[in-house]
Order: sequence, then structure tokens, then C-alpha cells
Amino acid sequence: MKLVTWNVNSIRARLDRALAWLEKEAPDVLCIQETKCQEAVFPADEFTQRGYHVVHRGQKTYNGVAILSREPARVICRDLPGDEEDAQARFLHAEVAGLRVMCAYVPNGREVGTEAFAYKLRWLDRLRSYLGDHADPSQPLALVGDFNIAPETRDVHDPDAYAGQLHFHPDEHARLADLCAWGLEDAFRLHHQDAGLYSWWDYRQLGFPKNRGLRIDLILLTASLVEACGDVRIDRDERKGKKPSDHAPVIAELDWNV
Repeated sequence: MKLVTWNVNSIRARLDRALAWLEKEAPDVLCIQETKCQEAVFPADEFTQRGYHVVHRGQKTYNGVAILSREPARVICRDLPGDEEDAQARFLHAEVAGLRVMCAYVPNGREVGTEAFAYKLRWLDRLRSYLGDHADPSQPLALVGDFNIAPETRDVHDPDAYAGQLHFHPDEHARLADLCAWGLEDAFRLHHQDAGLYSWWDYRQLGFPKNRGLRIDLILLTASLVEACGDVRIDRDERKGKKPSDHAPVIAELDWNV
């Protein structure tokens, strides 16, 4: 199984690129973040015509998550519990070919010390509670998405500048560590130990050409999938060219029958 996470930064703005990438890579499961559209205008037909089943949880202008899969997806949850008034479309949980897949778009947080940052931490706490209440670490599960957190210094182009700042704050790291302590492992680091390997680069100030990036798009796996994980790679080439997303796809190869 080829399992992918990709923040497309607007599916309608990036549709041609997404379709071309699907043709090239043919993933079995593609988890998308930041679709930035409501369900009614998500271009589902473009994907179903290419052999994919589509589950989308969207909202107007912001956020939005989708799971595209070769096999039908059984939807388990379309909203992260814990805040009845939370209308932000950031979470999908489905089962595909016997594999539990959670697609998450963790809030950005904007700036440390703001209400947006406090919301980010609460959202991560809610995600941890959801794992504890609705999942089992002994079972095959993949939690993937844009976490808006760089796990380690080697995941940040300038660790000194980011220390204590957004995407690299101790409170964010504590929440990510709590998720992993439940029974998840960062699949990318099973196969790559080098620094300077990123999944996001700012559009501004030549961020991509200068490789001034962050690794914030993660594939977290339970133990049974860790054993089945043959490789994980970042498709850096997809960040090149005309009108790319500021994120690159992250691809896991799993020894899992579809």
C-alpha cells in the first residue's frame, strides 16, 4: 500500500497538479489537508473518474480534509469530538482495506501566547483523548497530516531562531510526544536520520531555493505498521514548478494488502 499525506493549499487551485501527481504516483490512499472548500464544490468527480473513492469534510475558504482511496472507505468519524461549537473541518477517521486512517490538519496557532495558539494546544489534547477513547495502539492505525509542529532540531532550518516559537514550542512538542507515547512512531525517521529534510517551505524570501524549511507533515504509525513500513519519502520535486503548494507530499510504502 502506498499511503500519502499532502497539504495541497486549496484543491481547486492545485487540481491540475494533484491529478498529474496521482497519475504519476498512483497512491492507494491519499490524505489531503487544506482543501479550502465546502463538500458541494469539492471536485470529487475528477477523482472518481480516476478510480478513487472520496470522503471529504470541508468548509468555506479555510481548512478541509479529504481521504481518497482505491478501495471504499468506511467513515468512522468526521469531526474531532470535544467542542460542540467547533466548526473547523480538520479531522477525518476512516477504515480502508482493514487499515484505520486518521487525516488531521492541526491548527497553525498563528503566534505563541494568542488564543489561536491556545486553541491549537486544546485541539491536540482533544486528538489525544480521541485516540484513547476510540483507537487501540495494538491495531494497525496511521495518523497522518499537517501537524504544524517540527518534531526535532533536525526538522528545522534554523533551530535557534525557532526555539520557543510557533511550530517549535515546548508546549507543542509536549503534545506531540503525548500522541506518540500512546503508541505511535514517526515513520519518516525509521528510514532517514539526516537533518535538512523538509516538507514545507515558505513562498516568501526564496524559502524553497534556499531550503529554509520545516518538516511538519507527518505519518505516525502504530507498531504493526512500523513493522510493515518499507520506506517513507518526501516528494520534494512536487514543490517545484508553476503554482505549487507550499507543502510536498509525504509517501509511505507499507507491506499491506489492498
